[in-house]
Amino acid sequence: MPELVTRTLAQEYDTIIADVGEEAVDEQIVAALVRDAAWTEPGARELLQLARNYGTSILRNALALAAAMRVEDGSSGL
Repeated sequence: MPELVTRTLAQEYDTIIADVGEEAVDEQIVAALVRDAAWTEPGARELLQLARNYGTSILRNALALAAAMRVEDGSSGL
């Protein structure tokens, strides 16, 4: 994934979290992802759990692997 796209996404999510506050509960984050990042509610919940469960070190590697394999949306149906 090109660096510009990664930076743009990081900035988008930085803004979303700044808007809801770093102490926001899951429901607030999910609502913001649905409203501001065009996620479905199930997709937003899954994304939040991935972030909470795996953090940046694992997900960064998964992103790089998916990009190298040209896997854009995966098979989860989200």
